[in-house]
Amino acid sequence: MKFFLLSDNIDTQMGMRLAGIDGIVIHERDEVLRELKQAMSREDIAVILMTTKLIQTCPEIISELKLKQPKPLIVEIPDRHGSAKVGETIDRYVSEAIGVKL
Repeated sequence: MKFFLLSDNIDTQMGMRLAGIDGIVIHERDEVLRELKQAMSREDIAVILMTTKLIQTCPEIISELKLKQPKPLIVEIPDRHGSAKVGETIDRYVSEAIGVKL
């Protein structure tokens, strides 16, 4: 089983490529949805890594997929600027999943 990266910048893609993870660089919402659908349909992909900026292009869809789809796992990673508040995002997902505000 493989990892696959959906990134909004080439630096993240190059870093992941050095670690042996394939991926693509995309920017627009329709590209994100199309490439995510393709990656999710591949049987060899177990984990999809997505930069925070891409997740912010369609947060409601990504959140729904994270909660409902057993496979592949979608993991948010910060971009090279590290400005994302990933902890708050995780709290929001858990709160939505269990129905209790953390």
